[in-house]
Amino acid sequence: MKQPENAEAATSFSFDDTPLARELADLTARRRALDDTQIALSGRTRVLTVSNQKGGVGKTTTTVNIAAALASVGARVLVIDLDPQGNASTALGVPHTADIPSVYDVLIDEFPLADIIQTSPESPNLLCAPSTIHLAGAEIELVSQVAREHRLRTALDDYLGGLDERLDFVLIDCPPSLGLLTINAFAAAQELLIPIQCEYYALEGLSQLLGTVRMIQKHLNPRLFLSTILLTMYDARTRLAQQVAEEVRTHFAKEVLETVIPRSVRVSEAPSFGQTVIAYDGQSAGAVAYREAAVELIHRDRAVPNTEESS
Repeated sequence: MKQPENAEAATSFSFDDTPLARELADLTARRRALDDTQIALSGRTRVLTVSNQKGGVGKTTTTVNIAAALASVGARVLVIDLDPQGNASTALGVPHTADIPSVYDVLIDEFPLADIIQTSPESPNLLCAPSTIHLAGAEIELVSQVAREHRLRTALDDYLGGLDERLDFVLIDCPPSLGLLTINAFAAAQELLIPIQCEYYALEGLSQLLGTVRMIQKHLNPRLFLSTILLTMYDARTRLAQQVAEEVRTHFAKEVLETVIPRSVRVSEAPSFGQTVIAYDGQSAGAVAYREAAVELIHRDRAVPNTEESS
């Protein structure tokens, strides 16, 4: 039987019009747009605390992947791992066994921050102050310390003041709680970045977190402000994810990044190889999304004028 002349064209058209084909075309276009993007850094050091006391929202994943994405476009970035689990240190390929100097030594024994910082094997622009298991006891030990809420800020200010080459970003990865470690991070930062998962109960606890931020602003750090909210674990196939995204954007229109981070197997796999997704598979959908978020973070520099001087 003779095949119709337009059969091949019809077959081609139907494939190009499938959701998978459209997704691949969109991803290709986004990669090209990223390659063509011009990056202009602000010329000062931005210190961001990445926090959400609700666990499982992609907080550490967001910290390390945005840090790696920033480093990939030429920014000099320091990640401070304040989570006793040390997942950020693992993802950045930085050793953090119990015998290695860590953030614990900085907070409790007043080690200079410069003495514990390591360079990630991913990039010479990517630095890490690692966490070790000792940090699990720091919450209790800090209670009796002098200026317990400001110990990280003091160490960070001393470190930044002694640098010959300025850092562009400092990202502080917090534990999923509102204890003294997180309060130290709030006291040390200028900006707050909150990852919010696009699932039920996404906004649960956010009011408590923002209430804590207001107390920090009043009593410890008036320069701190909520600059960025990032939607994570987004599944465009579900109506729930779309509703959560719409609700967050309604309440925080100025703070929410346009970029959303999709659920991604590559993002989940990368830490098991001691890598960020930027190094593990930089062309994957998850990596592209984090690269877009990093670029948007650079372009949306909304810091209060003279923030550094006001401290």
